[in-house]
Amino acid sequence: MRDFSSDHSALALNTASLGHNLEGHGAGWEPERLIDACAARGFGSMVFWRREIGSRAIEIGERARAAGLSVAGLCRTPFLVGTDAVDRQTVIDGAKASVDMAAGLGAAVLTIVVGGVHPGTKGISESLKIVADRIGAISPYALERNVKLALEPLNPVYAGNRSCLATLRDAVDLCDVVAASNLGVAIDVYHVWWDRDLDSQLQRAGKDRIFGYHLCDWLADTRDVLLDRGMMGDGVADLKAIRASVEGAGYTGPCEVEVFSANNWWKRDPGEVLDVMVERFRALC
Repeated sequence: MRDFSSDHSALALNTASLGHNLEGHGAGWEPERLIDACAARGFGSMVFWRREIGSRAIEIGERARAAGLSVAGLCRTPFLVGTDAVDRQTVIDGAKASVDMAAGLGAAVLTIVVGGVHPGTKGISESLKIVADRIGAISPYALERNVKLALEPLNPVYAGNRSCLATLRDAVDLCDVVAASNLGVAIDVYHVWWDRDLDSQLQRAGKDRIFGYHLCDWLADTRDVLLDRGMMGDGVADLKAIRASVEGAGYTGPCEVEVFSANNWWKRDPGEVLDVMVERFRALC
């Protein structure tokens, strides 16, 4: 396992940790200010959200690299299934536009959150078949643009409306079904900390299909399953054990802090939040 106690260059900021993925939250720092703040603190990379990039993908990507940061990823495609993703061509066009944005940024990975149970179906099996079909249509386009696609399974509490993909097992199964060289998985502590099958499924995925590792914590008394994540060390997830499993499967990439926290961390000064991330990363992760 890598030692981060004296070197946190593997640390990446997901800008959602400062509220930038939702309108009206956070301090509203522009990407340039965030880039400078991360570079000054020794972060190695950043992950942006589509809403803050707009038409400036190339400009922002170049600005990050000029500051010594890589762009580790872009969040995320629109949902591929669910009540807002009924028309197949509209979904594919939206996903391809996200691929174009990721390519413009020079982002290594585009994250996919698949969406909830598809209208007219029950359970998750039929929805996952639709997901496989739509990813199969998107992945060649992404491959041409040198963009990797990372399926992110979400905690089962979101299965109905945000992600019918609820386990790493199902995510790896989808990778097997689609069989695209640029399709893999993203492992988020918030969504997998509870899964006793995690280690074996990470070994199934292997180093060539683990495209991201996301850090946060699960608060024992979570008040809002979407917007009340914990900073590393504030919850019940065994962070070092999870990273040991992720790295044991071959992952050596960035460790991306992604904390959705509307009533705590998003209300703090971004500089303070970034400083705490560095401290917790080096001591606890």
